[in-house]
Amino acid sequence: MSKKELSTEEWKKQKREKQMKFQTMQRLPYNIKVKRAELRAWEFYNEIHDMGYECHVSVGGLDSITLLLFLRKIGIDVPAVSCSILEDKSIQRVHKQLGIIPIKPYKTKVEVLNEVGFPVISKKIAGRIDLLQHPTERNKTVRHAIMTGECGAQGHFAKNSRMQLPKKWLELFGGIENQNYETNYKTAPFLVSNKCCYYLKEKPADDWAKAHNSWPYLGIMASEGGQREEALVEHGCNYYGKTTMRSAPFAPFLRQDILQLAIDLNVPVPEIYGEIRKKSDGTLYTTKAQRTGCSMCGFGIHMEKRPHRFDLLREQNPKEWEFWMYKCCTNKETGEKFGWGRVLDYIGVSWEDVPEVQMNIADFPEVMP
Repeated sequence: MSKKELSTEEWKKQKREKQMKFQTMQRLPYNIKVKRAELRAWEFYNEIHDMGYECHVSVGGLDSITLLLFLRKIGIDVPAVSCSILEDKSIQRVHKQLGIIPIKPYKTKVEVLNEVGFPVISKKIAGRIDLLQHPTERNKTVRHAIMTGECGAQGHFAKNSRMQLPKKWLELFGGIENQNYETNYKTAPFLVSNKCCYYLKEKPADDWAKAHNSWPYLGIMASEGGQREEALVEHGCNYYGKTTMRSAPFAPFLRQDILQLAIDLNVPVPEIYGEIRKKSDGTLYTTKAQRTGCSMCGFGIHMEKRPHRFDLLREQNPKEWEFWMYKCCTNKETGEKFGWGRVLDYIGVSWEDVPEVQMNIADFPEVMP
C-alpha cells in the first residue's frame, strides 16, 4: 500500500514501528552489527548481479574509506570512486593510496555558491528556502505548506505539519511571500540551496554509475541524523527502487562502531582526523576533526560551539578562510564581493572575532589514559 493510500494515523504508526525497529538494531552489540553488515553487503552484491548490474563504492571521508576496506576484507572487491578534489589534501592522499577512481565535479564550489546558493542550516531547511526563493505555479502548494504547515491531499491534508519552516527561519527567509500572507518577514540578501552536493558529487557519481551500469555502496549511518536518518529508517540498509538502488551496510552503526571497525581493519586514517584514541571511559574519538566535508559547507554551523568549522579553517589556512568569508561571491547588480561572512551574520553566527578557547584535557590527548 502506498503512502497516498494510507490514512494519516496508519502512516504515522508505520513510521513509528520502523523507527523502533531501527533503534533496536542500533543497540545491538558491535560484533553482531559487523556480521549483519557483512550479510547485507553480500545480499546487495548478489541481488544486483542477478539483475545484470555491477556495484561500486562511493568514497569520501573516514566512514566510507572504512566501508571500502571492510568490503575488500569480506571478499567484495569492487571499484571505488570519489570526487576526491573536494576533500582535504590528507584524504586525497589516502584515496590515491587505495586506488580510488577520481571523478570531476560538474561545478566548482565558487560556481555553486554564486549560481545555486549557500548550503546553510540543513539540507531539508535549505531545500524549503530554495523553493520560497524560486516561486513557480508548480511549487505553489508546497510553498503554502512551507509557510503555513497546511498540506494538500499528498500530505493527508495535515495542519501544522512539519513541512512548515520553523518560526526562526520563517522570520529570516519568508519575506518573499509577505504580500501573499500579509506577514512581515525578512528577505535574505543571498540565495540558499541544498543542491551543492548534487553538482559537486551526486550528479557526477550518478553519471559515472550509469555509464558503468553500476549501483553504489554508501558509508552512511542513521546516527548522522537529518535526511539520511529518515531515508535509512524508511528503506533500510539495502534499497531497490525503480530509479535508485543502493546499499548502506553501516546504516545501524553508531560513531563508536565505525571507529572500532577502522581500528580492527587498520584503516589508514587521514591526517585531518588525527588519530583514533580512547578516553578513560572507553569512548573512542579522533584527536582532530570528528567530521569532514567541503570547506565551504555551512550545514549545521548554527549549532556548533566555537571554535566552529570556519574558525578552524582560519587557523589551518588563513588565505582560504579570507576568500570564503569575504570574496567568494559577486553581486550581479553591483559587482560587490561578499561571502560566508554575510550569511553567518544574517543567521546570527559569530565568525569575525577570534574566539576565546577554553582548554580541555581532550586538547592534550597525549596525557589521556
